[in-house]
Amino acid sequence: MAAIITTKFRIHNAQSFKEGFDEAAASNIYLGIGRPQSWTNDNSPDTPKDTVSDELYYWDDMIALKRVQSSDVSLAIVRRNWTTGKYYDTYRHDYNGTTAGVNINDGGATTPATLADANYYVITDEYNVYKCINNRKNGIVVQSTSKPTGTTANALIGPLADGYVWKYMFTVSPADVLKFVSTDFVPVKTLLTNPGTTDAYYTQWLVQDAAVDGAIDHIVVNNQGTLYTTAPSVQIVGDGTGATATATIDAGTGKVISINMSAKGTGYTFATVTLTGGTTGVTATGSAIIAPKGGHGKDPVEELGGFYVMMNVRLEYDDGAGDFPVDNDYRRIMLVRDPFNFNTSVVATTSTMRAMRQLTVTGVSGTFQPDEIITGATSGAAGRIVRIWSESGTNYITYVQTRVENPQGKLFQNGEGIVGGTSTATATIGAISNPEVQADSGDVLYVENRRAINRALDQIEDIKIIVEM
Repeated sequence: MAAIITTKFRIHNAQSFKEGFDEAAASNIYLGIGRPQSWTNDNSPDTPKDTVSDELYYWDDMIALKRVQSSDVSLAIVRRNWTTGKYYDTYRHDYNGTTAGVNINDGGATTPATLADANYYVITDEYNVYKCINNRKNGIVVQSTSKPTGTTANALIGPLADGYVWKYMFTVSPADVLKFVSTDFVPVKTLLTNPGTTDAYYTQWLVQDAAVDGAIDHIVVNNQGTLYTTAPSVQIVGDGTGATATATIDAGTGKVISINMSAKGTGYTFATVTLTGGTTGVTATGSAIIAPKGGHGKDPVEELGGFYVMMNVRLEYDDGAGDFPVDNDYRRIMLVRDPFNFNTSVVATTSTMRAMRQLTVTGVSGTFQPDEIITGATSGAAGRIVRIWSESGTNYITYVQTRVENPQGKLFQNGEGIVGGTSTATATIGAISNPEVQADSGDVLYVENRRAINRALDQIEDIKIIVEM
């Protein structure tokens, strides 16, 4: 039995995941940071594993979590920067592994397996996104040397000096540039209502509103034919109406170099193109390129392959009144769905949560160090210090306990002494505070091990996570 997962299914999954943040019974997804301790080779982090046991280990050194809000999530497409001298694929409805495409660097022949594999759209330095409708000049695929510009809603842009014809799709808003644009991805959305004339995406709304379902915007010349003395007639037959076109020949070569739309028509889902007359040699052939459902620009998410989800969570200073310490580093980023409040089965909803236990200590002698192991004189418990600080004359230590460093799972006891394994500093525990989140609760959806990320009190970190569906 042969089967495929279609691009539409991937887009559906991405949209469903994003919509989950807005629903009345929304999933509560948190970004978690952890792993203050070094890797065996800190320049080469361990590869995360997807096992039941490893999911538990990930909780051992969790430092803190911050809830991902719906405003932190966007669908995304691969970023393809317009660059002069490159060759871009045209939009085609029939890329299938045999239909010819073009190598972006040298113009050689390619055969994209699907539309998503073709380089048929670009983003410019103005953050305008354009879809390539035609990449030929005088019948020959050429380099793109004229940057597409303009935000025309109801017409194509071009042909430019290089012969390219483009369709303006949308402009990424300044706010979304800051939040969601990365070196590899660009946010994308399909508007469901008119955002208003002052909104940054109003031009996109005009494009969507002007799209014509079943229009034929382009006919590609498959075979230029020979010995044309006059331009042939072009006949378009299909299930739509109104499309007409004219052919242009090169008088010097006697070949058809282009077929230009006089009227794009409506309602086409298929069409055949026939050229008649004008030649005593080989008859030229062409293929009508069928626009996506709704027409070019109607649904940017589907038209441009928006099956990526981007999440951007900002860690600001000592977020959560100290839940995210600024005097240590971390090496792991996670996404956790529906974790519980500590010692309950209630799904957490607060913005930030401390995942570490906290000691109030008295009688401190010496200087404890971040990352060192402290040991309980009575309990024998072991924990790794994440943060040390004083407030209003009271001393505090937050720590994590891993199953490797504290293999018997012992807990510190109130009133016992502790000693630092590196500093040999000592203190007495005056109180123990539980974490705000229940360890091992919820589901770990994503794990990324990294080199150390240092934090500072005057630092803001934008953590961008891309999930491909």
